[in-house]
Amino acid sequence: MRRTIFDLDHEAFRESVRTFLERNVVPRADELVEKRTVPRDVWIEAGKHGFLGLQVPEEYGGSDAQDYRYTAVITEEFARVSASLSSCLGIHIDVVAPYLTELASPSQRDKWLPGFCSGETLTAIGMTEPGGGSDLAALKTTAVRDGDGWVLNGSKTFITNGYSADLVVVAARTSPGGGARGISLFGVEAAMPGFSRGRKLDKVGQVESDTAELFFDDVFVDQSAVIGEVDRGFIHMMERLPQERLGCAVSNVAHASRILEETIEYAKIRKAFGQAIGSFQYNKFTFAEMVTKIDAAQAFLDQAIMAHVEGTLSAVDAAKVKWWSAEIQNDVIDRCLQLHGGYGYMNEYRVARAWRDARVTKIWAGSNEIMKEIIGRDLGF
Repeated sequence: MRRTIFDLDHEAFRESVRTFLERNVVPRADELVEKRTVPRDVWIEAGKHGFLGLQVPEEYGGSDAQDYRYTAVITEEFARVSASLSSCLGIHIDVVAPYLTELASPSQRDKWLPGFCSGETLTAIGMTEPGGGSDLAALKTTAVRDGDGWVLNGSKTFITNGYSADLVVVAARTSPGGGARGISLFGVEAAMPGFSRGRKLDKVGQVESDTAELFFDDVFVDQSAVIGEVDRGFIHMMERLPQERLGCAVSNVAHASRILEETIEYAKIRKAFGQAIGSFQYNKFTFAEMVTKIDAAQAFLDQAIMAHVEGTLSAVDAAKVKWWSAEIQNDVIDRCLQLHGGYGYMNEYRVARAWRDARVTKIWAGSNEIMKEIIGRDLGF
């Protein structure tokens, strides 16, 4: 089905992103898997192309696109190459960017945003904790006042870009009592004494994405490290989670769509019992179901993208598109693997890696069960 939300400028931008990926990423795919990270020179090159500062004002080196569709385009293209790359990029340009552009002070923006745009300052966000998962209100990392600053203690886990980040936006409890109140956000720089990282976590999929535990042992930050308002960190996070979840959905659908395209081509050349496997009625019906599901998911997602561009995307609709896109992605890629037969279970085939990479999308950025809880509450239950 023809998409209508992009104009000629967006498509020209898409071509530039594709060219970048073909020249700088695709030839190094095996290297990224082996090193379990995106090398810094790739980030620097992306910065030179203006891909990292789409949501950043021009005075700091960004392009100030003022149009989320450009972010959607780059997310789609990265996801079509690798879901892991899309995850790493998304954390930096789609998740962390709003915290630094909307909540950071002028001095913080002067300090952090130029490197953010150039790729010299890689970022991550520290929300999830070992005992909390999707329950952000239950976080136990603390920040205690100490003179003109704060002392942070605690840990975070499952942090994408965590192993290589230069700057981490950290959520910590600044007032006792528990619950959503009394949480604040801090900009913690990797060189600060007391900050350390654990090993790169050994994940089922998304191996190109470096994911790590982060530890804060009496990390002192002065008042200038506070991002936004003290004790309003939970609200700050809730206000920005819809964009994060929308970004996940963009990646989910693009990733599944690409794997489906490749599987259709495979089914045209792979033969069994003297004919192409795609010509068997059952397989033909399976493909018919999958392309229709992708088209329907894409249409739903495009409406959500436009709602966000217009400033009307609700937290409930973001939850809907996040959980639904993850369900469709996993269903489609699982069927694609089945259609590859035994080859689909081999790591040398992209469908096998995509199958592993997709599974986490039903868990992160709020599990699909949490998304349904948000939707259910809106119904008055």
